[in-house]
Amino acid sequence: MIECRNFNIKLGEFELEDVSFHVPHGQYYCLMGKTGSGKTTILESICGLRVIQGGEFFIDDVNVTRLKPSQRRIGLVPQDGALFSTMTVKEHLAFALKIRKWPKKNIAERVHELAELLGISHLLDRKPHGLSGGEKQRVALGRALSFRPKVLCLDEPLSALDDHTKEEMYHLIDLVCKNSEVTVLHISHSFVEVSRLADGVIYLEDGRITCYPPEDYAALQKHIQSNGRNESA
Repeated sequence: MIECRNFNIKLGEFELEDVSFHVPHGQYYCLMGKTGSGKTTILESICGLRVIQGGEFFIDDVNVTRLKPSQRRIGLVPQDGALFSTMTVKEHLAFALKIRKWPKKNIAERVHELAELLGISHLLDRKPHGLSGGEKQRVALGRALSFRPKVLCLDEPLSALDDHTKEEMYHLIDLVCKNSEVTVLHISHSFVEVSRLADGVIYLEDGRITCYPPEDYAALQKHIQSNGRNESA
């Protein structure tokens, strides 16, 4: 579960005030809005990567507002994946576990489990250079899920992929998230992604939040198009 209560942040001339929303436990929600509306700022603030001026964040009813990013039990997949060029796939999957001082045996078991689930066992000794876009996203997803987070935050993870690879990733993300029983907040501009993955949409417009259930996605798409703001990929 993710709960944002009266969130406030100011970054130069940009400001968000009194933003509140709720993502139920185990649900997959997409965060939408035009470019520059503050979607990534909200995501990074939930993860503890931004200093906020007011408000609170709760993960499964625990107030994490003042906790360090590593203590919030949130996995993050940035838009570009942010893989380390000097590390192998195996080292990426083990990275967060080593930081948290998991026993070596448990790390090896978890890396094997993730590699099997993500279909990247044959890539464990490879480094990011030379991996395809889809392979890189599988590694980034595995790294984010490695320590069994309560929440997974995704910042446009599929935007740079071709249609065929996106189709593969829809199936994979759905499988992995159900397997992990994780709550997901996914920034997206694509109604295809929303229709394939989301249990609900949080739409950010002019600093205001509106939540849409699946049966209202068509109304949201019509609203965006009527305002000349094409949020499709």
